Amino acid sequence: MIALVDGNSFYVSCERVFDPRLEGRAVGVLSNNDGCVVARSHELKALGVAMGAPLHLLPPAVRRQAVLLSSNYALYGDMSRRVNQVLGEFSPDVEPYSIDESFVGFSGFPDGELEPRCRELRDTVGRWTGIPVGVGLAPTRTLAKLANRLAKREPAFEGVCRLDAAGEATRRVLESCPVDDLWGVARRSAERLALMGIENAWQLREADSRWVRSRFSVVMERMVWELRGRPAIVLDDMSEPRRRLLVSRSFGRLTGERHELEAAMRQHCTRAGEKLRRQGSLAQAVQVFVRTNPFLAGEPQYRNAAVVALPAPSADSRELLAAASRALAAIYLEGYRYQKCGVMLLDLVDVERRQASLLETPEDDARRARSQRLMATLDRLNREMGRDTVRFGLPRRDNAWKLRCERRTPRYTTCWDELMRVKTER
Repeated sequence: MIALVDGNSFYVSCERVFDPRLEGRAVGVLSNNDGCVVARSHELKALGVAMGAPLHLLPPAVRRQAVLLSSNYALYGDMSRRVNQVLGEFSPDVEPYSIDESFVGFSGFPDGELEPRCRELRDTVGRWTGIPVGVGLAPTRTLAKLANRLAKREPAFEGVCRLDAAGEATRRVLESCPVDDLWGVARRSAERLALMGIENAWQLREADSRWVRSRFSVVMERMVWELRGRPAIVLDDMSEPRRRLLVSRSFGRLTGERHELEAAMRQHCTRAGEKLRRQGSLAQAVQVFVRTNPFLAGEPQYRNAAVVALPAPSADSRELLAAASRALAAIYLEGYRYQKCGVMLLDLVDVERRQASLLETPEDDARRARSQRLMATLDRLNREMGRDTVRFGLPRRDNAWKLRCERRTPRYTTCWDELMRVKTER
């Protein structure tokens, strides 16, 4: 058996741990640069605020009632680490899946003790970290995701729900679950399944697995086995390497200065290069785009993008930056106040499957090996000694592209200067 432990409104819960005044209030956490709502409390959902709602479009009545905070990822990441430490007290098999979700394996544990153990786990996480969690227990990851959803939605389960492979209750749950609600089923796959008469999870479970594989993929076939209660999916199946990488961000303030756009482009390109190397890929082209703020009436509007192909697939930040600089130079125009800039790495290929050229020489191999060693050293320094310990170019103070986080709460657990202060009366 395996359990999925998922934090309830995780970002909001992290904020409430250090500010109990937020309990019972409508609370929302905003994305980078305070652009839109990315996490909502139940109270904020009840006010009709949708996930992803732009901050500037929220009705004044909602803004008066709600507490809207900038995202505080340093705090959320540290709280996630603490939750996983607690999970480790209950099983040696803990697999973090995202910042607010982890799978906990209970292989070898007595079956009759699992539900009480999960309830104790839930209580302990809440008591030691302050984060409320829901626990879904099932024989497979796919069923555990469904069980977790029930645990969080249905008060009768009191935060812990168990789904076994067989039984009438499981059948009812699967029949009421649209196939596009299943973990890992993309919208287009769901539309194709619907055309073939498979609209809910139970119908997919009853489908011929070989037929499903022949028309979709081996991952979809494994989904069928998972719904039948046979473990077939590992986390790597659900995290396929991306075919493109995008890093972009709205500026904290509008700017028409070219050097500020170049600084933003350099920052985004460096981050994209780090992600590219982390997933073991090479990029074959770099795209840079810029745009003004389309919501500012009366402002001259401009948006453009340019793609520069690399001479050979590369994950070297220096080569990515050189290409991105040429792309930005091609699209930059004076006289506009820019609001956003982004870098996208295109046509990614695996390092191991790089297409060799007939014109390559031994010197090219040696140069590529030096590049890999240099980038590995750079990544290690930044990983072990802190982000941007080694960087390309020095940023100026008060750059326009810096994050706007006027509503961010203190980083209580990771920054000495922002520790919580307690006043006592003598």
